[in-house]
Amino acid sequence: MIQRIQSIYLLFAAGVSAGLIFIFHLWTKTDDVLVYAKDEYLYLGLFLGSALLSLISIFCFKNRKLQFVLGRLNIILNFILLGFFVYQLLIPPGESNISEKGVGIFIPILSIVLLVLANKAIKKDEDLVKSVDRLR
Repeated sequence: MIQRIQSIYLLFAAGVSAGLIFIFHLWTKTDDVLVYAKDEYLYLGLFLGSALLSLISIFCFKNRKLQFVLGRLNIILNFILLGFFVYQLLIPPGESNISEKGVGIFIPILSIVLLVLANKAIKKDEDLVKSVDRLR
């Protein structure tokens, strides 16, 4: 059911997690080399895992509870990814070879916002179905 708003939010979250990581760099090393998520396998795996969870959640539209749980797991995964980036930001400049932070560090925040909006819409649908069941 692609016409539901939560499916659109989940599709955008998958696109953000899987597409923007190849466009925006995460940081610049001291020798002016741009580092993308495809260069670091941990970050690439976490971003693609988040995109995969979003796509799986889209196709679980008949089971709204599972869709909601997958959305929550995806939010937790993005918070873990954001935690790795915050750790990278907090390393003092003399101890790391990172000279400049990139825009790609903010991708998990955008993904979290889209996933929260999707979960809100899923919860709204679930409440609507429960209210209709009470009337029967």
